[in-house]
This record gives sequence, C-alpha cells and structure tokens, in this order.
Amino acid sequence: MNDKVKLLEMLSNANGAPGFEDEVVNVIRENTNNLFDITEDVMRNVYMSVKGKKRDENKITVMLDAHSDEVAFIVQSIKANGLIKFLPLGGWALYNISAQKVRIKNCDNKYITGIVSSKPPHFLSEEEKNTQIKIQQLFIDVGASSREEVIEKFGIEVGAPIVPDVKFEYNYINDTFIGKAFDNRIGCGCVIETIKALADEDLNVNLIGAIAAQEEVGTRGAVITSNTVKPDIAIVFEGTPADDGFKPDDEAQSVLKKGPQIRHFDRSMITHPRFVKFARGIAIKNNIPIQDAVRSGGGTNGGKIHLSNNGVPTIVIGVPVRYIHTHYGISTIIDYENTIKWATEIVRSLDGQVLETL
Repeated sequence: MNDKVKLLEMLSNANGAPGFEDEVVNVIRENTNNLFDITEDVMRNVYMSVKGKKRDENKITVMLDAHSDEVAFIVQSIKANGLIKFLPLGGWALYNISAQKVRIKNCDNKYITGIVSSKPPHFLSEEEKNTQIKIQQLFIDVGASSREEVIEKFGIEVGAPIVPDVKFEYNYINDTFIGKAFDNRIGCGCVIETIKALADEDLNVNLIGAIAAQEEVGTRGAVITSNTVKPDIAIVFEGTPADDGFKPDDEAQSVLKKGPQIRHFDRSMITHPRFVKFARGIAIKNNIPIQDAVRSGGGTNGGKIHLSNNGVPTIVIGVPVRYIHTHYGISTIIDYENTIKWATEIVRSLDGQVLETL
C-alpha cells in the first residue's frame, strides 16, 4: 500500500460528523506538520501552506478546497426502553440507513457500537411492507434495556455525534478501495497531495489549502475559509457521485476509471466557463482523462466560494465515488492520482496574466 493510500485510509477511518471534525483535523496535522504550516479557526477549518513560504502580495492566491465532515447523525433523545432517537446530518436516503452499524461518541470521547433498528419481516404487515419508512420509525440500539443504562453505563448523551461504523479496505485485484466518508476525505487527500507535489517549486502563485468544516449541513465552513484566505482563484475537490451503475453509457458523466470529473453546473454554481476551458486545456495537453458533468442537483463549497469577496473564478474537480452518502463508497486509485496530477498542472500554469484572461 503506497503512502497516498495509507493517508486515504486514515482519513476515511477518522470519525468526523459535521461540527465534530476533530479526528479528521488530527489526522491532517499528524501527516503534514513536518511539511506544512498549519492553522485553525474556531470552526476547526484548517489552513495549510508549504512550511516557511510566506504569502507574496505580488502574486495571486490559489485556494485548494475540500471539506472534512461526512454525512452522519446526531442523538436527539433516548427512549425509556433504551432505544436512541436520532436525526440525520447531511443528505441521507432513508432506505440506506436501516440495519446498518454506527458508532456513537459518548461523554468520555469513546465510540459505542450500535445498530440502526429494522423490524424483522416476520412482524411486518402487508401495509408496512409497501410503505416507505420515515426517520421517526428508526432508532439506534446499543443493546441496552433502559434509558438509564444508555446514559449511565454507555455514557451516551443527547447531542452526541453518530457516524457509520465502517473500516477502509483496499482491493489489490483491481486497485479500488471501499470505505466511508469518501465525500470528502478523498478531497482532503487531494489538497494535501497537490501541495506536497508542488512544495519544492517556485510557483507564480501563493498556494493555500483550506479544509472546511460542516459542508454537509449547508457549506458553512467555506463561508469562513473563503473570507479568511481571500483567494483570487479556487479549485474545489470533491468525492463526486458516480453514475455508471444508474445511467446508460451515453448519459453517464462520472464513471470509475475514466478520470476526474469537472462540474459545469449544479444547484449551487454555474462554473466559471473560462476557467473550465483553461482547466480542460491543461488536461488535454497532459493527456489526463477527464469527464464533463452537468448536474441537476447537488452542490459544493464552490457555491459559497465563487460568491465570496469580489467573486472568485472557481472550478470543482471530482473523484468518482459509487454509492455516495451511504455507509460504503467505492473509488479507484487511478482516478484519485489523475485528479492530483491535473490539479498540480493547473496550479503550475496559473499566474496573474492568466487571471486577467479569466
């Protein structure tokens, strides 16, 4: 397993519900402290740049963005019988939640394993079998028999974060990997690896990485990071939903092993067309396979970043991930590495004159 994959494994396995991204921040720090100057703000947004490289006011500033949180849940209340009522943090399809394992952070900062309740088919009425489940019908069971046991023995309290209980796995047969939180720990890895790749170069730009908190609950962290960094140009990295299992070949725009995706449109942003053209030209010049996407839904930190300050030319580059916003995702190392390669070549090609053309 190479160093890039090891970092992805640590990032994926870290627990990071929106607002509770501490473990992810710790993984980032532990793997970059010797290379980067790192700071944080009160939201636990993380800012990174090459160690010792000061910002040059005569150069434009490029911000590399990703987000540290994952789709998760939060404890809403604890029933008398010990079942835990919860709410989603981020966008979940309810049919993906039932009967899955989760981890709940208790008051001692330990994670307790639980199972999302599911009514056995033996007890389902015909009406229930044909009715879509509601969040109010789902509970988390940690094996307790009373509310007191949950609070006193397990140390679980109202407001505790809950994340999928999933362990990262690498498949050497076809160089794919399975795990949780690829949206957007894959993006965090891209920010880190891109800055690493360019660390020893005399760039024509200031390069700053910004890992934003709370993207899954309204792209909140990016409001702060964009106004702190004040970038002239931004590249947003995402784990983007793969559609190769759901759409015909002539409609699929996020297919595993066909390269990173550049997003032209989603509900949060019409992507800067001249920056898109510039980035696509870099990919063609360097023989990097890419995919173009026009999304009818979804949104990214780019929605907030491109509207910040006086307006920021922003592109979104996505690594295709199957089954996003579920417990398990599948992605590939070749798409991940091509994303990093593409981003490094874009940054190398940027300067003040290019910005003028945009």
